[in-house]
Amino acid sequence: MSGTVDNQQTDTGASWSFPMRGRNTFTWEYDTDRERLLSLYQKGKDKQWDSTKRIDWSLEVDPYDVLGTPENTLALYGSRQYSRLNGQERQELRRHMAAWEFSQFLHGEQGAMICSARIVESVPDIDSKFYAATQVMDEARHAELFTRFVHDKIGMSYPISPHLKSLLGDALDDSRWDMPYLGMQVLIEGLALAAFGILRDRTDKPLPKQILSYIMQDEARHVAFGRLALRDYYKELTRQEIAEREDFIVEGCYLMRDRLRMQEVWETLGFDMKECMEYMNRGPRMRAFRSRLFTRIVPCVKDIGLWGPRVQQAYADMGVLEMADRDLLKLMEADEAQAEALDAERRELRARQNEVHRAIAEGQFTEKETETDIGDDTDDDTGAGSGG
Repeated sequence: MSGTVDNQQTDTGASWSFPMRGRNTFTWEYDTDRERLLSLYQKGKDKQWDSTKRIDWSLEVDPYDVLGTPENTLALYGSRQYSRLNGQERQELRRHMAAWEFSQFLHGEQGAMICSARIVESVPDIDSKFYAATQVMDEARHAELFTRFVHDKIGMSYPISPHLKSLLGDALDDSRWDMPYLGMQVLIEGLALAAFGILRDRTDKPLPKQILSYIMQDEARHVAFGRLALRDYYKELTRQEIAEREDFIVEGCYLMRDRLRMQEVWETLGFDMKECMEYMNRGPRMRAFRSRLFTRIVPCVKDIGLWGPRVQQAYADMGVLEMADRDLLKLMEADEAQAEALDAERRELRARQNEVHRAIAEGQFTEKETETDIGDDTDDDTGAGSGG
């Protein structure tokens, strides 16, 4: 990566800023024949939702067991460091790992919001501007709900990972309009989508399952948008221009892989850093987890035309080259279907609850009517007796 952002940035701990590069582009060509992008734009409008209403925030979350995943799936499980922890320390570790993970999701969503806004400003065609505008709202919603989940349910947060920060900085510091697309839509969003899917499928906790499922429904559209727009554009580039973007992809993928080692957690808890990092690099759970995280990125990179020898060699080195032939469209359709199935399940549950409430209310009403009838009969009997 270029590293130019580090020379220009202002980082106070509470905020991070650096000069923006690139152009604001207006277009007066409002006619478009890219129906697929306009279809995504329509879908983006139709699928807007309110996180305060669609998510059931009344659900409780145990901050020491946020996802309810088995102990043997934890990244450090099986290491010497983990074996030295007592029960309370292992609970605290779970909380810190969840806080770190969801904090990075939160930081990534804010980055996606800013990158989407940059795309609106700089992309030359109007249909891409239309769609990217809907994505800005999507990403704002995601950042909003992750903020609420991290602060209200976990009660602990972590700063942005230096690897994620570096990739965001390089994507936003590049003056070429397609680089925020490439850094965000393909790399960061692709990795996040896979991570969300792994956690969604593992957790048995209803609140994080709702959050991850509904965000994935949006993210499937975002990855499709970047894929369509970049595939068309990269057909027009020179071999040198393609090589530059392939270099960005390779370095970005290594950064994303290294981001997953959670060194900030081990530092905070005072663990043996060398031991933890070595285990994170070679441990069987993390190797399997890392490989699954590239299920969305590798086929997308191949599809948009950035598939030169260096890219293929990098993916072979990471052990993910075989994922190039995954059907990205089917994966995204499955993500959307899972969110819709969850909605249907929740509607059915609410309908059953309403039936129970109605039955209870009707039973109480019938009981009151019976009591009234008995009271009336008693009055009649008393009246008849006194009259006699």
